[in-house]
Amino acid sequence: MSLYTAICSRFLFPLHERIKGHASLALRVRLEESQWWSAEQLADQRDRRLREFLVDIGQRVPYYREIFRQRGFDPQSLRSSDALTALPLLDKPDIRANVERLKADGHGPLTRYNTGGSSGEPLIFFMGKGRKSHDVAAKWRATRWWDVDIGDRELVVWGSPVELGAQDRIRRLRDGLMRSHLLPAFEMSPANLDRFVATIRATRPAMLFGYPSSLSLIAMHAREKKVDMSSLGIKVAFVTSEKLYDEQRAVISEVFGCPVANGYGARDAGFIAHECPSGSLHISAEDIIVETVRPDGTRSARGEAGEIVVTHLGTADFPFVRYRTGDVGIVGDRPCPCGRGLPVLEEVQGRTTDFVVAQDGTVMHGLALIYTVRDLPGVERFRIEQISIDQTVVKLVTGPAFDPAGEERIIRDFKGRLGARVDVRVERVAEIANESSGKFRYVISRVKAGMPVQEASRA
Repeated sequence: MSLYTAICSRFLFPLHERIKGHASLALRVRLEESQWWSAEQLADQRDRRLREFLVDIGQRVPYYREIFRQRGFDPQSLRSSDALTALPLLDKPDIRANVERLKADGHGPLTRYNTGGSSGEPLIFFMGKGRKSHDVAAKWRATRWWDVDIGDRELVVWGSPVELGAQDRIRRLRDGLMRSHLLPAFEMSPANLDRFVATIRATRPAMLFGYPSSLSLIAMHAREKKVDMSSLGIKVAFVTSEKLYDEQRAVISEVFGCPVANGYGARDAGFIAHECPSGSLHISAEDIIVETVRPDGTRSARGEAGEIVVTHLGTADFPFVRYRTGDVGIVGDRPCPCGRGLPVLEEVQGRTTDFVVAQDGTVMHGLALIYTVRDLPGVERFRIEQISIDQTVVKLVTGPAFDPAGEERIIRDFKGRLGARVDVRVERVAEIANESSGKFRYVISRVKAGMPVQEASRA
C-alpha cells in the first residue's frame, strides 16, 4: 500500500464518512472480523439482528405495525429467518402506494433516491444514514479482498449523466482526492473508445469499475487496435449492474491482464454479494438476508432457481423486508475454499442492459435513451425497440399526467443520439407484456453492437 493510499483509507475517507454521520469505518472493521466466522456463528448473529430489526420496525413504522397486527406476527418470538415467510413479499407497487407509511416514526435524515427504471417504472424510495453506512462498509470490505483500497487509482466507466450541481462538484472534489476518475459509459463511439483507452493508459489505475458490457467493449477495441493494456499494473476489474458473460470476463481479463470480480446489487436492494478471489459470489450476510422464491411465492430449495428476495437489516428508517428484486438466482450450500463463512450465490440471472447503435456506428449504453423516457411525467411503462440501424420504436403506457409534448422530446432526443435520419416512432399502447421468462426488458436492440454499420443495417 502506497503512503497516499494509506492516508486516504485510514484518514481522509473515514473523516469524510464521519462528517456525513456514517459509521462506515467501524462497520467495515467488524465485517472484516465476522467474515471469518463459521456459517453457524453468522446465522446466530443474523437471527439476533433480524429479531431486533423487526421489533424496531414493528414499533416505529406504520406500514409494518399494520402488517404485524393483521397477521398476528410477534417479532419477539422469532428464532430464525425462516419466520420471515409469515410476512408478505414487498414489491415496487407496494412501496409506491405506501411511501409515507414506510418512513419510521422519529426517523433520522432521509435521502430521496430513485432506481434507474430498468423495468420501465422507476421507483422512488428513501435511505437513512444506517443503510448508507452498511452499504459503504460492505463494498469497502469486498474491495480489500483484491489487495486494493480506497485511495488506489480507480477508473470508473459508468452511465452517470453530466452533473453540475453543488453536491456534484463536492463529489468530484472527493473523487479527485481519492484518485477515482469517471468515464461516461453512454457513448462508445470509435473516437470515444480511443480516448478511453488512452485515458486508462495515462492513468494506470490499480482497479477498474464499470458495466461488464462497457469494459469488454473497451477491451475489444484495445485488442483490435493492438494497444497493450496488460502491463499497466491493473490489479482487478470490478463489474456490476449487468449479467457478466463468460466471453466478457475472458476478454476483460486477457486485455487488462487482471482478474475480474463480479458484484451483484442494486440501488434499492443494497450491496448484496461480491466475488472473492476464489471465485465465489459471497452474500453480505451480516446485513442482508437473501431468499429465493418460486412464482407462487414459496421459498425455493437450496440449489433451486428462484426470484431473489432481500431483507436489508440496515434499513430501519425506511424498511426493505422481503423485497422482490425481479432477478433470478440460486443460493448455494457449499463452503468456499477462501475460508469465509459468508453464504454464496451460485448464479445470478439478472437483467442485462442492452446497447444501441447509432447510424454513424456509435455504440451507446441503453441508459442514454432510457433517461429521456423515464423522466417524463405520466410515463408508467415503456420499452425501446431498435428494429434496425434506421428505425427505433418507443412503446409507452401513459397516465393522465403525460403531456403529448413528451413525444416530441423523445423523437428529438433519440434523433440527437441515434442520427437525424433515424425513423423514431412513438406508440401509445394499453400494456407492455413481460417476456415469457417473466422478465421485462426495457431496451431491445436487433442491431448487433460492434458490427460495421453496413452489416448492422441488414441485421
